Amino acid sequence: MTSEILKEDQLISGMRFQIAQGDITQERVDAIVNAANAYLQHGGGVAGIIARAGGPEIQAESHSWVAEHGLVTHAKPAYTTAGELPCRYVIHAVGPIWGSGDEDAKLAAAVAGALHQADELGLHSLALPAISTGIYGFPQEQAANVIFAAIREYAAQNPDTTLELVRLVLYSNSAAKAFLSVWGQD
Repeated sequence: MTSEILKEDQLISGMRFQIAQGDITQERVDAIVNAANAYLQHGGGVAGIIARAGGPEIQAESHSWVAEHGLVTHAKPAYTTAGELPCRYVIHAVGPIWGSGDEDAKLAAAVAGALHQADELGLHSLALPAISTGIYGFPQEQAANVIFAAIREYAAQNPDTTLELVRLVLYSNSAAKAFLSVWGQD
């Protein structure tokens, strides 16, 4: 199943930014972003889906990452290989839990951190989910504003980015509707 591209924009750096509806585990990009927790325990939500689809090596590499580097922060994601997924890497970005305080800044840091990690890996394409809007409870419209702003700001501040395509992949109709409703407002 391929994602359906719902909207596309060209950003100042030349990067294409898309909103799509589909299954992030089926994305044929250089890397996908996992909405992770600081311990990289991929049991539920998007993290569980990605870990199950990619196979046990994603969780094994995640355990090794935490053992070597410590807990993952909002601004400094981890990355692993992608196992059986059709991409090369999984970038594990830690989004905020709604109600934890300073959620907008934490979500913006998670998005910028994932983009920066993709650049450090020399990647050309990246797909990310609506980080923190699932089991972490972040309101979708507010998350859309934060995510869109973080991507645009990153593109403006990093004109030499290796990223040519950033695709926000939304699974549900309600998420797609919420993100599309915010698209033209910012």
